[in-house]
Amino acid sequence: MGNEVGSGFFIGVTAALATLKLTWKTNDPVWVDQWPLERKKLSALRNLVQEQLQKGHIKTTDSPSNFLVFVIKKKVSGTWRLLHDLRKINEVLKDMGPLQLGLPSVSMIPRDWPLVVIDIKDCFFSIPLHPDNAPRLAFSVPSINKETPLQRYHWVILPQGLKNSPTTCQWYVARALSPARKKFPKVKIIHYMDDLLIAAATQQELQKARDCVIAEVQKAGLEISASKIQEVAQWKYLGWKFSERTIRPQKMEASMKVNNLHDLQQLLGEINWMRPILRITNNDIPALLDLLRGDTDIKSPRALTSEARKELEQVTDAIQKRQAHRFVESLLFALAVLGEKEQFHGLIFQWDSSQRDSLLIIEWIFLPYRPSKTILTDLEMAAQIIIKARTRLLTMSGREFSTIHLPLKKDYFDWAMQKSKDLLIALLGFPGICTIHFPQHRVLQSHLCYRKRPRISEEPLDGITVFTDGSGKTHKSVIAWMNSATAEWDSNVETGQGSPQIVELAAVVRVFQLFKQPLNLVTDSAYVAGVVKRLEGSLLKETSNEVLYS
Repeated sequence: MGNEVGSGFFIGVTAALATLKLTWKTNDPVWVDQWPLERKKLSALRNLVQEQLQKGHIKTTDSPSNFLVFVIKKKVSGTWRLLHDLRKINEVLKDMGPLQLGLPSVSMIPRDWPLVVIDIKDCFFSIPLHPDNAPRLAFSVPSINKETPLQRYHWVILPQGLKNSPTTCQWYVARALSPARKKFPKVKIIHYMDDLLIAAATQQELQKARDCVIAEVQKAGLEISASKIQEVAQWKYLGWKFSERTIRPQKMEASMKVNNLHDLQQLLGEINWMRPILRITNNDIPALLDLLRGDTDIKSPRALTSEARKELEQVTDAIQKRQAHRFVESLLFALAVLGEKEQFHGLIFQWDSSQRDSLLIIEWIFLPYRPSKTILTDLEMAAQIIIKARTRLLTMSGREFSTIHLPLKKDYFDWAMQKSKDLLIALLGFPGICTIHFPQHRVLQSHLCYRKRPRISEEPLDGITVFTDGSGKTHKSVIAWMNSATAEWDSNVETGQGSPQIVELAAVVRVFQLFKQPLNLVTDSAYVAGVVKRLEGSLLKETSNEVLYS
C-alpha cells in the first residue's frame, strides 16, 4: 500500500509550508469585552480551552485585541462546542476573494479511470496563522465575580468564522498539493476546500500519486483519517456518487418539509445544484418557483401547494432514475439545443457509437427562469444557450464543441445563419459544424421541437394596409384601413388604459383579431413595431403590469 496512514494520525504544524499573511484595514487593535458565563458553561469553556492548548492550537498571550467566545451543547452528542464571535475582527480584515469560483465538474473525471477520494480532517485547525496575524485573534476566559484576572490566549491556527478562512484554506491546501501535481502531470488531482479526488489512467499510477499526495499533505501539517479514504466504487465526492462510468446524487429524495422562505430557498438551492446532472428544467418546477414571491423575510411562512408537491415527487423520481456520465477523453463534445415547450435548454454530450446506449450525458444547460427581456425570441434563447454552453465547456475541458445541433426548420436555419445577429455573435469564432440534424436517441428526440421561421415579412406584402395609432391623453386606440369593397376608409376605435405605448399595442392586438388575411401594418410607434417583429413564437416574461396582458 506504500505510505500508510494511521487512524487519527496527526503531524503538528511545521514550517515546511509558508502561511498566507492576512491584511488589515487598520493597525489599531480590536477589543470586544467578554460576556460573563454561568458556572456550567464557564467550566465547559475552561475544559475546551485546555484541550486546544494541549493540541497546540492556542497559546497564552498579552495581545491588546480580544473577541467574544462562548459555548453551546451539541444536540446529538451532548458535548460542548467552542464558538467565537469574530464579527468585529472581520470588519477590519480586508477581503481576499474566492480562489475557486464554483465547484469542479464531476463529469470531467475520465470514464473507467480508478479513483481515490481523500478527506482532510479539521482542515482549518491544521493550518497555521502567520505569526504577525496570530496575536490579533485573541480571546479571554473570565472568572466568577472577577476573582482572578482574565486568562488570555490567541489562536495560532486558522479559526472557523474568520472571513478569509475559506480562502486561506484553499490556498494552503493547493500549495501542499503543488509538488504532487508537478510530479504527476497526467493524473487528475481535484481539490475543493478539504476534499480531494485523485484519478489516473491506471491503478499503478493512481497508487503512486495517492502515496505522494498523502505524503505532501502530511508534510504540510494536515491530517488525514484512514477510515475516510475511499478506494473502491461507489465513490462519494462533493455530494455525488460515482461508479466507473456514471454519476448520481448521494441524496435520494427531495425534502417535503417547507415551513418558511428559508426552507424553500434551501430546497430550491439543492434542486438547482442537481439540475445540470439530472435535467430538471424550468418547466418542471414552476409552482415551486412561484412560492418565492411575496414577503422577502426569510422567516415568512411558506406552504407547499398540491402542484408544488407533485413537482417535488417528479424531482425525487428524477433523482432516483436519472444520471450523467463521466466523459471519454478520445470523444468529441457536442451541444444539443432542445426544448419541447416555450423555453430552450441545452445538453452537453458525447456520442459513443461503440456502446449500446451511445449518448453520454455530460451536463444540462438552462436559462434563468425569469428572462432579463420581456420578449425573448427563439433565436435569442438559442444564442444564449450556445454562449453559456461554450463558456461552460471551455471552463470544464478547455475545448470547443465539434457540433452544435439547432432545432430549426431548414429554411429558418438558412435564414438565421445569415440574418440573426444574436446567433452570429454566439457562434463567433466557432470552429465546428452547426446542423439541424440530431442523433437518434430517445432523450434527444423526446425534448426536440423544431421551430418554424416567423411569418412576418421583411418586404411589403400584396394585401391590405392597416394603420394604427393611440393617444395617451384620451386613451383611445384607433385602427384605420381602406375597405376594398366600398373604396372608403373604415375605422375601429376603442378606449383602453395604460401608457401611450400600451394603448397603441392594444390597437395592434385588435388588428390581428379582425384580419386573418395577409396585411401590412403601419405604426408610428417604434416600441409597437419592435414588439410585433419579435412576438411570434417568443418567450414572454411575466410582469406585474396586468394591463399589458389584458
